[in-house]
Amino acid sequence: MEPLADFLTPEECAEVDMALLSSKEKFSARLAIYALRVLKQIAGETGLSVAQVSNQQVMDWVRNDESIKGSIELDASFENFFTNLVIASLRPLRQIAVESGGAIEQLTVKQVVGWFVKDGKIRREQGVDAAFLDL
Repeated sequence: MEPLADFLTPEECAEVDMALLSSKEKFSARLAIYALRVLKQIAGETGLSVAQVSNQQVMDWVRNDESIKGSIELDASFENFFTNLVIASLRPLRQIAVESGGAIEQLTVKQVVGWFVKDGKIRREQGVDAAFLDL
């Protein structure tokens, strides 16, 4: 199974798999979709906007997420590693929200995947410097 596939619904996986993306872009898209879900849930539980969610709140969420507890138990450094991945996903999510003219909370899986397709196309046609992400 591809990385992060267990963290997404089958429908989310299918949306990413149907897109014309490189392996790195698929990984980043999957991570952004997972991060979006996590950040929305944290925001809902705390009454904050996604933009206001702290790094510590993300770390607490990762620590308590049943789907990765086993990985944390095997390697304690995985908690920090995975927390940093989720936090790093905020960068493209913020950009997607800006380009869509809405808040991060309003983003859909289709918008996230579409943005990664667009950014990948720019990277392939115009070069890495023209794209938002340096993958």
